[in-house]
Amino acid sequence: MEKRGRLFVIAAPSGTGKTSLVKALMQRQPRLKFSVSYTTRKPRPAEIDGQDYHFVSKETFQKMIAGAEFLEHAQVFDNFYGTGIKTVTDALERGQDLLLEIDWQGAQQVRRRLPEGCTIFILPPSRDALEQRLRHRSTDSDEVIRRRLRDSVTELSHWKEFDHVVVNDDFDRALADLEAIVQGKPAATSPTLPAIIRLAASLLT
Repeated sequence: MEKRGRLFVIAAPSGTGKTSLVKALMQRQPRLKFSVSYTTRKPRPAEIDGQDYHFVSKETFQKMIAGAEFLEHAQVFDNFYGTGIKTVTDALERGQDLLLEIDWQGAQQVRRRLPEGCTIFILPPSRDALEQRLRHRSTDSDEVIRRRLRDSVTELSHWKEFDHVVVNDDFDRALADLEAIVQGKPAATSPTLPAIIRLAASLLT
């Protein structure tokens, strides 16, 4: 009987460098496949439909919700995001290791439906670093950046719900921590570590 695949869930506020870390992790771990989510937002420059996201209308998304087609779904700002349940369960049954890049709301839903999944939260090293990274992207207006910073406090408050917490202060070190988690090796990423608890407290004050 084929060994069931493993599910890894990565969540983080906007501006933590999550997407860059995930892309680098996928290059280092070719066995790990990215589960492409559905979204109602417009594609950003260079994003490819079916590769970065499945871009759908709000009407289509609502029909998928009604048809119970999502493992998880959430509204983030003015758009909806969701993970197709059949895509995930079929891949895991085939023995495929999967990675979901979603928000904390989605992670909660996945935890309830697939509790064997491994959940990882990425923290920025400081609030200043978070703001600098958001502004450096140059894809959002000042109003959107301010809203993302306000909402990041809500997102950051859920860090304790995750199995692992990775701090993206040094990119290579954060990537090494993610790789260790995926490989099942020891990593200093427990949410009970005093250094992580202190950092999370500073981010929320």
